[in-house]
Formats: sequence, C-alpha cells, structure tokens
Amino acid sequence: MDILAFAKGVFEAQRFSKFIGAELTGATPTTAEITLAIRDELKQQHDFVHGGVLSYLADNAITFAGGIALGGNALTSEYKINYVRPAVGETLIARAKVEASGKRQAVCSCAIFVLADGAEKVCAIAQGTVVPAG
Repeated sequence: MDILAFAKGVFEAQRFSKFIGAELTGATPTTAEITLAIRDELKQQHDFVHGGVLSYLADNAITFAGGIALGGNALTSEYKINYVRPAVGETLIARAKVEASGKRQAVCSCAIFVLADGAEKVCAIAQGTVVPAG
C-alpha cells in the first residue's frame, strides 16, 4: 500500500484542513508532516499565529501518524500542547511521530516549527493518544 497516497486521500476529505489551507506533505508507517502557509487571517492581535492554529496542526499530525500505525480509521483520544515561542514567519511545519503503539492506542509526539528566513525554529511541542475509530 502507498501510505502517502492513502493518507493524502483521507486528508483531502477533511473540509476544515482544506478551508484553512493545510497540506499533508509527508507520511510513513510511523510519521506524518503537515504544512501551512502563514497568512494574516491566521494571526492574533499581537501578529503571532493564533494558538488554535498550532493546536489544529498538532492534533491533526498526531492523528495521522497514530492512525497510520493503527491501520487506518482513528481519532484523537487526548493531547496536550506546550507553546514554546510565538510563531512568526512564512510557514508552519508539524512533524508527528509514533512513540509507542499497540492494538488499542498509539502515543505520539509532535513538534511544530515555524520557517522564517530559511531557518526552522520550534514554536510548539505536543503529545497525544490516538485510538481506533468506532
């Protein structure tokens, strides 16, 4: 099975992801990467990317990484996020990986980077649990 093609098919069915402008740029049996171009509409009053946007990226990247490890249809059971620095730059990159998985859950971590002037800096770190849907 072509994991990236499968994951992109699922991603394309996510109306919110399309609305916000996110793109699934990578997927392996244990990882997922989602990118998002930073636009003014995604910023809060201090001109930083809104924390809800970072939270979306963490949640979705964690669910894709864990969902693939669990064989497909999955949901986030829980996650937490730490905001490390304001996201100011051109692009956000969420990279999630499976830390441990079994039949009933996958525990994943995600680092969100902001790309600014050609350099990546961590702006948030998250951890979450993914479970099979249904």
